[in-house]
Amino acid sequence: MVDPRGFLKAERIENRYRPVGQRVQDYLEVEAQLPPDIRRFQARRCMDCGVPFCHWGCPVGSLIPEWQDRLQQDDWRGAYEILQKTNNFPEFTGRLCPAPCEHACVLGINDDPVTIRENEFAVIERAFAEGWIVPQPPAQRTGQRVAVIGSGPAGLACADSLNKMGHSVVLYEAADRVGGYLRYGVPDFKLEKRFIDRRVDIMLAEGLVIETGVRVGVDLPADDLVREFDAVCVAIGARQPRDLNVPGRELDGIHFAMEYLDQSNRLVAGDSIPADQVISA
Repeated sequence: MVDPRGFLKAERIENRYRPVGQRVQDYLEVEAQLPPDIRRFQARRCMDCGVPFCHWGCPVGSLIPEWQDRLQQDDWRGAYEILQKTNNFPEFTGRLCPAPCEHACVLGINDDPVTIRENEFAVIERAFAEGWIVPQPPAQRTGQRVAVIGSGPAGLACADSLNKMGHSVVLYEAADRVGGYLRYGVPDFKLEKRFIDRRVDIMLAEGLVIETGVRVGVDLPADDLVREFDAVCVAIGARQPRDLNVPGRELDGIHFAMEYLDQSNRLVAGDSIPADQVISA
């Protein structure tokens, strides 16, 4: 570690938001990153605990103390190399994750926890900016074929991992674009869709095959997939809303969240919605 007592010398500083005057002019992301030197200093707040509960709190098992140490040493590429070992898409989690790692951070017992999510966000965007992330097709194929149904974060991660192992993967998506709830559930002010496309372009260059507009079970019999592929992963998400039997539920203007979010994201993307179907908040 650069300074094992760094957590005593630095207060938590979080990313800022773009000025309101700018944000009201577009639908772009509102979070603005800190300068690299401040971000490095934030990484120094990591105590390199003997028992890193942050690692335990991370659903993907991120090696947080290790890449925090590289970051504070100004070794951004080293931080990225460690980060990507356990996380297929840090650019998504770095923006959207509720950061249970920070809730588990030992420093948070008596102080503010380390800005782990924001540090991850900074590292992955630095990696893209520097050109460290390039297509790396597998050296050889295993001969095994896998079908993945659904292109949300789970389906994308499954397809990406299996493709990197050398399996031949075909990803089926019912919608007209890839991303699932990343695209149609998360507003652009939290995740601009160009970042989904950026990652998908890399996956395509690595040999992944994606077929959109295909409803498995309707357009393509599920039995055909079972016969043609060695394995099938079903990652269709939880699309069925849960209704509430409460007073006023029958009133006009009440919609399920995903109906509104799906339509809003399509409108921002430039899709046309019939006037009599537009949901306006």
